[in-house]
Amino acid sequence: MNFFSFLIKKVSSGRIKEIDLMRKEPLSIQQKQLQRLINRSSECDYLRRYAVASENDFRRVLPVVCYEDFSGEIGRIMRGEGNVVVSEPVQWFSKSSGTTNDKSKYIPITPSSLHGCHFRGGRDVIGIFSHNYPASKAFHGKSLTLGGSHRVVRERSSVIAGDLSAILIQNTPAWFTIRRLPSKKVALEADFQRKIELICRETVSKNITNFAGVPSWNLLLMEKVLDYTGKSNISEVWKDMSLFVHGGISFEPYREQYKKLFPDEQMRYMETYNASEGFFAIADDPSDSAMLLMLDYGIYYEFIPMSSLDDHSTIIPLEGVKTGVNYAIIITTSGGLWRYLIGDTVEFTSVKPYKIRITGRTKQYINAFGEELMVDNAERALARACKQTGSVVSNYTVAPVFMAIGERGCHQWLVEFSTLPDSVENFGEVIDKTLQELNSDYEAKRKANTTLSQPIITIAPEGTFYKWMESRGKIGGQNKVPRLSNDRQTIEKILSTM
Repeated sequence: MNFFSFLIKKVSSGRIKEIDLMRKEPLSIQQKQLQRLINRSSECDYLRRYAVASENDFRRVLPVVCYEDFSGEIGRIMRGEGNVVVSEPVQWFSKSSGTTNDKSKYIPITPSSLHGCHFRGGRDVIGIFSHNYPASKAFHGKSLTLGGSHRVVRERSSVIAGDLSAILIQNTPAWFTIRRLPSKKVALEADFQRKIELICRETVSKNITNFAGVPSWNLLLMEKVLDYTGKSNISEVWKDMSLFVHGGISFEPYREQYKKLFPDEQMRYMETYNASEGFFAIADDPSDSAMLLMLDYGIYYEFIPMSSLDDHSTIIPLEGVKTGVNYAIIITTSGGLWRYLIGDTVEFTSVKPYKIRITGRTKQYINAFGEELMVDNAERALARACKQTGSVVSNYTVAPVFMAIGERGCHQWLVEFSTLPDSVENFGEVIDKTLQELNSDYEAKRKANTTLSQPIITIAPEGTFYKWMESRGKIGGQNKVPRLSNDRQTIEKILSTM
């Protein structure tokens, strides 16, 4: 056993026992998290304004908020006020545009959320994987991380802002910095194309054994590595590469491409659910694609069924959730977010232990005709269409085509392929049939073309989505193409670049 792997096993053994306890006693752990959050910030202005001193006060008087509702509090912190929403000092802000508009969001990051949530999540990924695969060489060499393209900048005397990956790089402990590539200078390079060129130069001769990041951006990097080295697959470049820790978007549309890049059977894939607001879940069981909800990261969870999103009387704590229901997540965190509607939706696949899969976004859906189409439906239909038509999708977005006189509405899929389907018509038919199997509302609207006609598949030329994202300054990191839109604004902007 390599020394670093031995050290991981030694250090993480106690933590594995804590995670086992979390599986067995989730509700008591969540209750302690909430009480600790209230106690630690009981004197902050936000809790004093609502007279919150207990769990009952918390549920009774604190409002559920989205970013727009909470931005005034964040603005006060950024202007230098202390003790606004949390008693800890706040110097770092994760800057994000989200996925539905261009307005920047600034998410406060405290020392507790940085170390007790974000970094703890990273350590748990290493510990859980090592526990599941003790013979793996995933940590025998260097780790490759492809972060965002925005450096951290001092926006005010007391404020440092940047995308989450840049903040993590700036604060990475020394013990891990020596295990990670690329160098800090390259990692924080603002020009994404230049960054991946520099990464190739710096890493192809090194022993890279694991990498992490968003599947789409890492796919671009791996393709560049092959161009740079002239090799036919990545396993020929890094023979001990055996782990990709991915998150941010669904892996399904990219799975087949990664299988071609990494034909070696030692390669493993591990999904995580992390965002600027916190680190939430980890795929802890190799036999189960769902992720374990991490309940001791300084985050208290509540959930609201998507079917009653505007009715806050239906909000439930963890103990009230059921499997198979689509929920929007509400979080309270050590970073100072109180009953914050993060915008993601999940479905529980198990409540013993609590395991989830991401189903989409509260604002990414299509319901132009009563079809209630969610991202999860689209991803699963797309994966089946790719498999049945031998195609590989590199990016896509979907929008409604609204009804006109004498015409039914439909959905337009704008798809960029890296491998074209055997038949575009067949590709569209598989998507349509699969959506009808998965979604009864969609099926009803498609029956006899009642409201919806068969979807239109529009092929985007290679590089279309990259060009559009680049034009918006949204290359790399956690930046994502909106998958579903309830209007045509996004798709029309992308079409205009073709």
